[in-house]
Amino acid sequence: MSAPKHVEPVGEAPLHGLLAEYDSPETLKKAAEKIRNAGFKNWDTFTPFPVHGIDQAMGIRPTILPWLILGGGMTGCALALGFQWWANGVDYPFLISGKPYWSVPANIPITFELTVLFSALTAVFGMLGLNKLPQPAHPLDLSERFSRSTDDHFYLLVQASDPVFDEKETGTLLETSGAIGVEAIPEDVKSESHVPRGLQYALLIITAAATIPFALSAYARESKMTHTRFDIVPDMDFQQKFKAQRENTFFADKRADRPQIEGTIAYGELNEDDHFYRGKVNGVFARTFPAQVPIDEQTIARGQQRFGIYCTPCHGQAGEGDGMVNQRASALAEGTWVPPSNLNDDRLRQMGVGEIFNTITNGVRNMPAYGPQIPTADRWAIILYVRAIQRSHKAAVADLSAEERASLK
Repeated sequence: MSAPKHVEPVGEAPLHGLLAEYDSPETLKKAAEKIRNAGFKNWDTFTPFPVHGIDQAMGIRPTILPWLILGGGMTGCALALGFQWWANGVDYPFLISGKPYWSVPANIPITFELTVLFSALTAVFGMLGLNKLPQPAHPLDLSERFSRSTDDHFYLLVQASDPVFDEKETGTLLETSGAIGVEAIPEDVKSESHVPRGLQYALLIITAAATIPFALSAYARESKMTHTRFDIVPDMDFQQKFKAQRENTFFADKRADRPQIEGTIAYGELNEDDHFYRGKVNGVFARTFPAQVPIDEQTIARGQQRFGIYCTPCHGQAGEGDGMVNQRASALAEGTWVPPSNLNDDRLRQMGVGEIFNTITNGVRNMPAYGPQIPTADRWAIILYVRAIQRSHKAAVADLSAEERASLK
């Protein structure tokens, strides 16, 4: 094999660098070590597939991209938490059931999303920036020799901009590094810009068009109009409907709200048993349980479960009015809270079960109506459990069995 021949730059174009071609990855790695030891900084290698050990041969340090991604993620995390804190706790505080204006757990989903978003964007754009991408054109694109870089040959390029670069000495170094050919690569001076003019115009148009939605949004936000704004996604804003208490000329009485038809009722909703459905007997609150309610331990257990769901937050586990909601409202001392009743008071012990049923169904004072939420049978089960609580607070020794009384001695 003849010695590699150094080729001078073509024409008047300035020299971009010297390109050496190798026929094996092992030879390329040895050449990379020589170039590294010679003190070159602006150089690179090109292979058709990843070559194990090339990073060490070139002396490439670990990338700082992970640190950039960490910084981007922390920025997104801080921005999300800070903005949500400012929006909910400072700019527009809104009190909901005595809850804090702002807390970390409720704001974690948005914080997580922005952390991931900023990390991903930093990874993408950081990689592009560190690799000096994109490069629409490169002087190597004009080299026929370099076309085999994606096939079966390996290349090393030393740029003329390197402080150590000397065309003659560098060429000699590459020729003695096992290269099968060395080529001088001129700069691409065919145009002042490597970006095609058509692409430049397209990017300018796209950039200008991208500002239009933001400009329209700012204009709509700051301007005042006498007509309704146009909804791009109207959803159900303009459906054919009539709001409550509005006029509808279609009907003879011109009422949009249609009254119930006299003498009709929904199937299964007659509820004609006043004792069971309204807690009354002959128009008076009942003092006995309806026949539909079995007085047994199973019903009490069901009532205890429902009591724990609907009643415990205010009335407490033992019905003494010391639930968590009452404790929180009392601690706030806003002056608008009416404490819940102690279910063990003599007044409620003497109250008929029908009146308690009515209170659960329709509510009283601050207590809302639970009729729509708790089925009728469950309301009676809750009352039976309340009676069990009341009796437990006033239990006498005579109420115990002989075995239970013996265990007390």
